[in-house]
Amino acid sequence: LLKWAIRGLALIGAAAVLYVIVASSFKPKESADLRDLRRGELTKLEVSIPGRAAPAQTFLDPDGKTVSVADFKGKVLVVNLWATWCGPCKIEMPTLAALQAAYQTQPLVVAPVSVDREEDLNLAVAFIKQNSPLKLYRDPGYKLAFGLEPRAAGFPTTIIYDKTGVERARLAGDADWNGKEARELIERLLAE
Repeated sequence: LLKWAIRGLALIGAAAVLYVIVASSFKPKESADLRDLRRGELTKLEVSIPGRAAPAQTFLDPDGKTVSVADFKGKVLVVNLWATWCGPCKIEMPTLAALQAAYQTQPLVVAPVSVDREEDLNLAVAFIKQNSPLKLYRDPGYKLAFGLEPRAAGFPTTIIYDKTGVERARLAGDADWNGKEARELIERLLAE
């Protein structure tokens, strides 16, 4: 009887160890805390804790097709709301182009979304061509800008979404998106 009791306890112990191993391997990975990146060029970075759901509003892709943030799931998405009449927007655009160029082989999309009117489309197209490899996205009706919760505070506004389509951070105003802090932000989100 003692032999059976010892074997039973050994079997229960082995099952418990196996359960702990299996349970820990299925534990969802926690999202990186990005608050420590609010320094240098990203001092004004607002970190969304917990992350905010992406807006359902749509905007136009480079081919003029309707897309939403959800269409970019599986990639880190950097949405930059800008306009050709916005001086700070034009100053920071080359840094967004450099960010996109640096991560060409990674699942990262930098989407400069112009809020220019249709009659100014030619200006936006010409400006983005100067900032290769960026492609022009458009929101001429401000649907995306007004669909954000909270709304965009002005232009430029940059919203960073993780691979699941959740807003993780936002910055109102211009920044150097090719700087050390910005790259560290992108690296952390790519690693998730």
